[in-house]
Amino acid sequence: MTTQRAQERAFVRGLARSVVQIAASPENERIRRRWCDVNALRRPDRAPVWCRPVGAWSEILPEESLFCHDPWLRSIERGLKRTLIKHGIGDDSPVDGYFPVPAVFDRHPPNVWGVDVRRLVPNSVGGAWAYDPPLKTETDFDKLRLPRFSYNESKTEEVLSKTHDLLGDILPVKRVCGPPLGATFCTYAAELRGLSQMMIDMAVNPDLVHRLMAHLRDAVLQGIEQVEKTGLLTPNNSGPMTCSDPIGPEPVDGKYTCQNLWVMANSQELDGVSPAMWEDFYLSYQMPVFERFGLAGYGCCENLTHKIDGVLSIPNLRIFVCSAWTDLDKVIDRIGTDYVIMWRQKASDVVFPDDVETIRRDLQSGLKKLQGCHVQVVLRELQTLAGHPDRLHVWTRLAKEVAARYA
Repeated sequence: MTTQRAQERAFVRGLARSVVQIAASPENERIRRRWCDVNALRRPDRAPVWCRPVGAWSEILPEESLFCHDPWLRSIERGLKRTLIKHGIGDDSPVDGYFPVPAVFDRHPPNVWGVDVRRLVPNSVGGAWAYDPPLKTETDFDKLRLPRFSYNESKTEEVLSKTHDLLGDILPVKRVCGPPLGATFCTYAAELRGLSQMMIDMAVNPDLVHRLMAHLRDAVLQGIEQVEKTGLLTPNNSGPMTCSDPIGPEPVDGKYTCQNLWVMANSQELDGVSPAMWEDFYLSYQMPVFERFGLAGYGCCENLTHKIDGVLSIPNLRIFVCSAWTDLDKVIDRIGTDYVIMWRQKASDVVFPDDVETIRRDLQSGLKKLQGCHVQVVLRELQTLAGHPDRLHVWTRLAKEVAARYA
C-alpha cells in the first residue's frame, strides 16, 4: 500500500469515527424519535425540520476540497463529510449507526428499457439539459423490453468485504436492498418519449400514453417481484422524511417484502395535466405499485391543489407532500390530522432574500396554520445558496424555533 493511499484510508476512518459518535448521541435518538412520532401520527416535541442541498453541495463541499484521490475512497469521504456538514447545519438529519452497501443487481437488458435514454447536455456550466427521447415514432415502442434484475452475489460480497476492511471495526457495514425501479415512472416516460411529445400524445394519441404507462407499471411490478424473491429486501424507514416505526409485522423467516417498506412517488412531469387526465393516464397505473407497499407518500414540487382527492384515494397513504405551489389552506382543510403534511419550502424564497426576516414571517404564517396537524418542514431542491453560505444554518435555526413555538 502506498503512503498516499494509507493516508487517505486513515483520513476516511477518522471521518467515520466522528459519524459514529453522532449516531450514538442522545440528540440523534431525539431526532429519530421526532420523525417516528410524526410519521406514526403521534405528537412529537416539535415538527421535524430537514433540508436537502442537492445542487448547492457544489458550493458547500466543492470537489477540490476533498482529500482523497482514490475514486472509491473519495466517494466515501464525500458521503461522510456531507453527514458531518449536515450535523453542523443542525437540522433533523437522522444518522444511521452503520455504513450501507447496496446489493448489486445485474440488469437485462443493460440499458433497462431496450432503448438508450439520452439527454442533450448544456453548453455552459449550470445550463439546462433537454430530452433526447428514443421513442420518436410509434414503431419505436416495439423496441421496449421489460427489464429483469438478477442478484450478483459475488460483486456484492466483494464490495461488502472491501468496505468492511476499511470501516468495519469503526462503523458496522450493512448490505441494504430496495426495489430496483421507482414508482415515479412519469420520469421514465418523459425520458423515453419526451415531455412535450407526451403532452401532445395525451390529446391526439392517448393509446400510446396508456401503452407506455402500462409497460412502465409492469416493469416496476416485475422488478419488485424479482427482488422480493431474493429475500434481500431491507426496511427503508431510517432516513429523513420516512424515518418511522417498523412497518408491518416482522417476517417470521426474516425475509422482508415491500409491505415492510415505504414508497415515495410524485407526478411532477404531469403538473400541468388536469386532475381527470392525471388519474386516467398516470395515477391509475401507479395504484397497483402503491398496493405492494406498507406506507406511501405522494408529491414533490408539483401543484396538487386540485388533485387532493386523487392523492387521498391512495389506500396506504401516510404523507401528503404540500409543495410551495399547493394551496396549504385547502390541504389543511381536507386532510386535518388524518395524514402527515410534508410542508415544502420554496427554495428561491429561502436563499435569495438578503433580509432573513421574510423567511421567519413565512415560517410563522405557515406553521401557525398547521398548528395541531402532523407536520414535517422540508426544504429541498436547492441549486445554489446565492452567495449566502450560512443560509441553511439560518433557515434551520428559524424553522426549529418557529416549529417549537407552534408544536
